[in-house]
Amino acid sequence: MPQRIAIVGVGESAFGEVPDKNVWQLHADAAHAALDDAGLGRQDVDGIFSAGVDMMHPLVLCEYLGLHPRYTDSTMTGGSVWEYYVEHALGAIAAGLCETALLVYASTARSDVKKRLRTGDLPPLPRGPSQFEAAYGLTLIGKYAMAARRHMHEFGTTSEQLAEISVAMNRWAQKNPRAFNHGKPITVGQVISSRMIADPLHRLDCCLRTDGGGAVVITTEERARDLKKKPIAVLGTGTANSHFTMSQWDDWTDMIARESGARAYARAGVKPADIRFAMIYDSFTITVLLTLEALGLCDKGEGGAFVSGGALGPGGRLPINTDGGALHSNQPGMRGIFLLIEAVRQLRGECGDRQVDTGGLALVNGTGGYLSACGTVILGQA
Repeated sequence: MPQRIAIVGVGESAFGEVPDKNVWQLHADAAHAALDDAGLGRQDVDGIFSAGVDMMHPLVLCEYLGLHPRYTDSTMTGGSVWEYYVEHALGAIAAGLCETALLVYASTARSDVKKRLRTGDLPPLPRGPSQFEAAYGLTLIGKYAMAARRHMHEFGTTSEQLAEISVAMNRWAQKNPRAFNHGKPITVGQVISSRMIADPLHRLDCCLRTDGGGAVVITTEERARDLKKKPIAVLGTGTANSHFTMSQWDDWTDMIARESGARAYARAGVKPADIRFAMIYDSFTITVLLTLEALGLCDKGEGGAFVSGGALGPGGRLPINTDGGALHSNQPGMRGIFLLIEAVRQLRGECGDRQVDTGGLALVNGTGGYLSACGTVILGQA
């Protein structure tokens, strides 16, 4: 890597159900929190990395925040885009296009759904390639359900094993007072008995929908030495994408995280066996299982056995998503930025009751699209 960069600030807005704030206010709250965490001000930001569903999103955002960056990136790959942005920020900083990058995201996903239910408004009809699958009744959750069913068919994975993933994330949420499902412990039996959404995925196999925002500040390691918090080095990154529509996915049990992970491992000079803590995108329980296999954290087809027995939860052999994840903490639509935030806090030793022994490394993997686009980041103590 031509120039080492470091994450120097992380922050969140209020999240969960936040009916009294709009999306721009949540962006601002998260950005201010991350900049304050770093000991920086908005005048220090000369690179902005953000994506949203509104037209010309970064222009509206910068106007609202009072920013005039010399570098702007609004790449959109769904939930993985924040891990993509880390790689893009590395390149932009190395090329001298900016020095201090602000990654920021927010949405009012939960409040928006409640508003649509009150008014009777329907979401827009699918456009582009998606319209050809939607005509046959394929929903977003249905796409993940098909991947889960294929894994079950090929490798004998069970619903109980998938439920273990949700229970592990829920156990972490009980250690995080800010988690949406804090104070609501669950069991494998409760996951299996929860309402079927898309066979074989039950309601508790599916992520939350919340409001909220998060932000990350990145700069050079040299500048990071003079800032407020212990810098967390970006050791390696990798990105890759495989498909958009499910019909174009070659193998429904083989996630492209296999390629993004291999690139990140090689650039960081580490291997899967070195990883003792990870933040894995958990839009659905099957997302976690497929990602663990693709990243080499367990063997292909062995994900079901690997996640059993509390392996991913407190006291397990590979703690993941220690904030409670998208399944039980928060999920404002595209959650990849919250993976980075929790990883940084774990590496700093700031997580209190949910603190784990990271071994000085954190693997972060964001997944976007429909198990389609992955960004992998290896972080370490600078």
